[in-house]
Amino acid sequence: MRARAARVLDRYVVREFGTIFGITLLGFPLLTIAINLTDNIDRYLSRGIPAQHIALAYLFEVIQQVFFVTPAAVLFATVFSVGAFSRHSEMTAAKAAGVSFHRVVAPMFGLAFLASLLTFVLGELAPLANERRAVLLGERERRSQTTRHNFVYRADGGRVYAIRTLSVRQREMRDVQIEREGTGPEFPGYFLTATRASYEPGTGWTLGAGTMRLFLGPDREVAFGFDSLRQRAMAERPLDLLAEPKAPDQMRYAELGHYVRTLERSGSNADKLKVERALKIAIPCTCLIIALFGAPLGMTGARSGAAYGVAVSLATTFVFLIMIQISRAIGAGGVVPPLLAAWLPNGIFGTAGLVLFVRART
Repeated sequence: MRARAARVLDRYVVREFGTIFGITLLGFPLLTIAINLTDNIDRYLSRGIPAQHIALAYLFEVIQQVFFVTPAAVLFATVFSVGAFSRHSEMTAAKAAGVSFHRVVAPMFGLAFLASLLTFVLGELAPLANERRAVLLGERERRSQTTRHNFVYRADGGRVYAIRTLSVRQREMRDVQIEREGTGPEFPGYFLTATRASYEPGTGWTLGAGTMRLFLGPDREVAFGFDSLRQRAMAERPLDLLAEPKAPDQMRYAELGHYVRTLERSGSNADKLKVERALKIAIPCTCLIIALFGAPLGMTGARSGAAYGVAVSLATTFVFLIMIQISRAIGAGGVVPPLLAAWLPNGIFGTAGLVLFVRART
């Protein structure tokens, strides 16, 4: 009988939490999108963009907006639902029946964990959705051609390609320059030029009729010419070279990690990118931290009504966003290790939330 009552209580808590969470999760993004669409619809139509493309583009925009608002939605749902339980004496009734405050809010942490997983998945999908949205709205050209002229491509290992002509169909390049900065004899820099390059799927790129200069250190240089040179480090296929380089915020977690390792191998400072990569895990975990922090706050402001819940939720979100920006800056500047900088806001809010949670009257 007691177990059945507990299941009924859990379903009730899940329903109340889920209702507020769903309204917040969809309400804020739709409001933001409606305002943005109102401001820009004339500009899109003047470009001749079809209405269906505009609609699809804003559908992709929902992914990015929901990613940003999910932690705030967890906070709103926690504060409002716990506050409502207290105002309506439901929390008192649960305690009288021998159910503690910690047990009542336990299902919220399960939902917060699911929200964390949702945030991580959306964070991985958002770069792809943003790229697709930019193409639909004409903000980025979709490369459908098979040739590209006079462009620069930043590759792995700190290498930079300057290419006059690329033909995907013929799998060749003309007038190629490859440059890599080095750190010394162990990782020498070099500058390579070739009049042509051809690609074979099994062997990769082979450069022809060129010269190569190796920079082994101050005043130490070796140069030689070649008729044919195979570049195993050039792992890019011809089709890959058609793609526009991605900014760090357009990369998923694995891509960003690969980019960080590339910069480190070339001797560059990758602290800023390390912070961004760590935040891709830290921000989803915010949902759990914010639930731990918000549950006791909902109890303390039960008598203040909905206005208190709105004020506390907005103020907490604002402070947390400021802390993330500060942690980004100090991590990128090398003041603290990047991993510590990314997790610092979670650590502060998590500690405060744990203290409030333990001290809450059960």
